[in-house]
Amino acid sequence: MAKVIFTSPLEERTVEAPAGTPLLEAAEMCGAQVGHSCGGACACSTCHVWVRKGDASLSEQEDQEMDRLDTAFDVKPYSRLACQAQLGSEDVEVWITEESLNAFMDENPDVRKRLEAEGKWPLKKGA
Repeated sequence: MAKVIFTSPLEERTVEAPAGTPLLEAAEMCGAQVGHSCGGACACSTCHVWVRKGDASLSEQEDQEMDRLDTAFDVKPYSRLACQAQLGSEDVEVWITEESLNAFMDENPDVRKRLEAEGKWPLKKGA
């Protein structure tokens, strides 16, 4: 089991998941706000995350993921698609990108409306 910490400007969520679990599935297990407009089929880049720790423990990037990341916003050397990156045995720390968080809010209007009512959404620049 690996511990995964998902962080965004809105929250931090932690989950333990077995090796082989895609980051997207781990995010769904703990309610982390990772977007996935295509349902995790590697057909979009809305589950784009930055892996801040534990990248070496994840599955290797395949050509399809690298090609799809070419369409993502603000790609870094530690960018991954949560639907493609599978956990290894080491703990992982993940930052949910603005692209992914925006997609999540588009996919979950009830959550977006609640956060708007609380004054937490949209994010203020620099958050």
